[in-house]
Amino acid sequence: MLLQRRLFSACRTVAHENPLGLPNHKKAPTIPRAQRGLPKKTPIPNVKNVVAVASGKGGVGKSTTAVNLALAAAGLKKRVGILDADIFGPSIPSLMNLKGEPDLTEKGDRLIPLTNYGVKCMSMGFLVDKEAPVVWRGLMVMKALQQLLHQVDWGHLDLLVIDMPPGTGDVQLTITQQIELKGAVIISTPQDIALIDAVKGTNMFRKVDVPILGMVQNMSLFICPNCNHETHIFGNDGAVEMAQKMDIPFLGEVPLHADICQLSDAGKPIVVSQPDSPFAAHYRSIASKIIENLEP
Repeated sequence: MLLQRRLFSACRTVAHENPLGLPNHKKAPTIPRAQRGLPKKTPIPNVKNVVAVASGKGGVGKSTTAVNLALAAAGLKKRVGILDADIFGPSIPSLMNLKGEPDLTEKGDRLIPLTNYGVKCMSMGFLVDKEAPVVWRGLMVMKALQQLLHQVDWGHLDLLVIDMPPGTGDVQLTITQQIELKGAVIISTPQDIALIDAVKGTNMFRKVDVPILGMVQNMSLFICPNCNHETHIFGNDGAVEMAQKMDIPFLGEVPLHADICQLSDAGKPIVVSQPDSPFAAHYRSIASKIIENLEP
């Protein structure tokens, strides 16, 4: 297959219908006006299962969790991709140690994901400089998101993980209304302030008829790297109790440990850099439960 190089610049003039600058752009599906009813959900070609990883609130380790779950699923012999749906603050390039612009398909109408650790990745972070802000209004953001949803050549995947941005607004609605999601995984710390937004995120998915596959309690306790003393700095079992209250499965918990943070910052997620660690085992256990829920 003949591949073309991307020629993207964050400073160039972009068209509202084609903000990613695909040379042979075909108009992505759009959301009709309210009086025309909701748009028909479109499956992503050759992708068996699409799962959203969401939190409702930033700063709870959602992207780190999404990456490690995707890598854990790949370690279970699944063909996996991850889509970074955060247009303004993409994290996947750093977490997956990837940089450079994606190639184009021969027809020039779709992007080819970058790959590392056996997982295919697509992110707005591949299309702009690391320190360049994306200064776009809502219309441009929605068009770019539609292109990322419908104009990426994923090949054949068993699982596509969508790393959702915080909140319950336009981006979340666009994703839930335009593609077929098999379910959502909610990430939260045990802290009450995080759980408030986790509940909002859960109710948003329920409102748009997306199944909740379960809740993950991240940063469940802090483990001192020197003495291994355990401290519940964000509270104890808040997400466990909330999952029970909302009648959704509790998928597992991941502690707060320096190794997870430092390896993520270095682009070496702990599932691949320390596969025999207890922390990697937590992610594999959660990924296994998700896959079991997806398979008939």
